[in-house]
Amino acid sequence: MSATKLKQSWQDALTDLITDPQELLQVLDLDDNLLTSARAAAALFPLKVTRSYLARMQKGDPNDPLLKQVLPLGLELKTVAGYSADPLVEAEVNPIPGLLHKYKSRILVTLTSACAIHCRYCFRRHFPYAENNPGKKGWEKIAAYIEADLNITEVILSGGDPLTVNDTMLQEFIARMADISHVKRLRIHTRLPIVLPERITPALLNALTRTRLKIIVVVHANHAQEIDAQVQQALTLLRTNDVTLLNQTVLLKNINDNVQALIELSETLFAAGVLPYYLHVLDKVAGAAHFDIDLNSAMTLHKQLSDQLSGYLVPKLVCEQPGKSSKTILSNSFLTIA
Repeated sequence: MSATKLKQSWQDALTDLITDPQELLQVLDLDDNLLTSARAAAALFPLKVTRSYLARMQKGDPNDPLLKQVLPLGLELKTVAGYSADPLVEAEVNPIPGLLHKYKSRILVTLTSACAIHCRYCFRRHFPYAENNPGKKGWEKIAAYIEADLNITEVILSGGDPLTVNDTMLQEFIARMADISHVKRLRIHTRLPIVLPERITPALLNALTRTRLKIIVVVHANHAQEIDAQVQQALTLLRTNDVTLLNQTVLLKNINDNVQALIELSETLFAAGVLPYYLHVLDKVAGAAHFDIDLNSAMTLHKQLSDQLSGYLVPKLVCEQPGKSSKTILSNSFLTIA
């Protein structure tokens, strides 16, 4: 990567994404035979990847764990029983545009449909963002909904990635939430500190810290290779500005479904000041069945992880079930080995 690329602003980097499968294959010296299926899959769910993230991939390796998270494949076009466009039935908990209310004490807001990277396993790859971009005009409806429900103590910003929103807009939204006396925390689920670490700027830190709300940032890393020196620096900036840092990981077949990869990820995260939080079993979204592993294998891996690491390095193994009052923690006591 050139010095010019490294010095560009995060906004410039966000508009300089790789979106053409042919360019992705060429930059990584990969076989052109992958192109036809990549284009077919990208026609349904576009390719998006930052050049910063691309720079951490191994050239010439079609099995690179970062590449496999973003490369469109023909497997995505297969219809597989049990996998749907809305696996978490979010349409039923979407009372007003931009707001999802799954759990009693917290609501989720989608400020934007934009992401810096399109993870091929994304459970919202079919989400109707056109109907769920509230814009500033919709904020008052969201605020009124929260003000009317004293049970809501936490607001969660989630994908599309909230850190693709500019600092002024983000600061204004945080200020509006802070005006609601029973809201205590703002949680931001974001991939940007991992895939676009230059996003963590003084202006963003100012937006996140000038509020009475406790700010929690949940980053999303699936493999230790994702966390390079620039990512570590971005995470340090957040941590030293009193932002609580957690990580969520998705278990992905042939990417991180082995105990050594998960151990290395937990150790790397903790060294960077991030607490491993959730280890998600894949949500059964159409187009991502080839990433899934069975529950028994997931629980076996989690037990192996628990056997080898200190408790604080072991993320909770969870799945999300529509209609439940919280995520379901998968206990090793239910493990059945054939």
